[in-house]
Amino acid sequence: MKRILTFVLLSFAAATAYAQAVRIDITPSGEYMFAQRDTCQLFMSVYDPAPESDTRFKGKAKPAILFIFGGGFVSGDRNSRAYLPWFRAYTQNGYKVITIDYRLGLKGAGNVGVGNVGTIYNAIQIGVEDLFSATTFIIDNAEALGVDPANIVVSGSSAGAMIAMQAEWHICNRSGHAAMLPERFNYAGVMPFAGAILSREGKIKYDREPAPTLFFHGTADRIVTYRSIKFFKDRFQGADPLSEIFAKNGYNYSIYRFDGNQHEIASAFLNTFQEQLRFLETNVIKGEKRIVDATVNDPSIQVWKVNSTKELYKNN
Repeated sequence: MKRILTFVLLSFAAATAYAQAVRIDITPSGEYMFAQRDTCQLFMSVYDPAPESDTRFKGKAKPAILFIFGGGFVSGDRNSRAYLPWFRAYTQNGYKVITIDYRLGLKGAGNVGVGNVGTIYNAIQIGVEDLFSATTFIIDNAEALGVDPANIVVSGSSAGAMIAMQAEWHICNRSGHAAMLPERFNYAGVMPFAGAILSREGKIKYDREPAPTLFFHGTADRIVTYRSIKFFKDRFQGADPLSEIFAKNGYNYSIYRFDGNQHEIASAFLNTFQEQLRFLETNVIKGEKRIVDATVNDPSIQVWKVNSTKELYKNN
């Protein structure tokens, strides 16, 4: 049964104050090249847990957070200052954060809309390939990096959220670039901020149960659909229809539907931090199937008045 909740999470003003209060000069403990492409080298940055922070919960190790930045597949930076307060919040809570590069498949492509499904799909697939290359690097260098390959939670914002969700779908169906990963590998959890999956093969399904997933999405998002867009066999499905699939099949998930919010939820990292920690501690670390389906009304979160990726990223 769905629970309709009206409550205020950490307000935008409070999140801003928090960002100003904490030091955001956090620097990576290490940077590593994980892939050499024809056009570029791809790197990851590793942020270790803060000294004396508790890296365990109820006797179990906390997962590493593998983050994929957003930017409409045209821009973005794995170490953007916009992310640093959030990274620091995690490291202070005993989590390791790994943030990665990926090739920007729509950079220079102009205004790409839903009519350019092939171009968008290709950009997502390129990002998935780069995520899997980064994951393979982490697996191969797990001891040196201090990461348990079975305890990685993948997260992303906007384009990064789409990559994370598409990647998990490929893993569960052993499709796409998933063949480069160990056969039984899966992430310990998935945390997308305003993401979706694009299928060119009709209805979205999972051949095996996906990792516990925490969805955050604005119900009025016009950049990455919260609902479903269908065109012949193409399916572009956001958090709403995907959560229905999870509920129908008894998968482990939580969803926070931000009523009336648009794509600003893609950067609501600090606003929803306590919900993230609860998910990680309960659904991922303890392995409990705590299902939350909440509609959130939070007028303190500033609504972005944008209707297209071109408008949102017009300065890039």
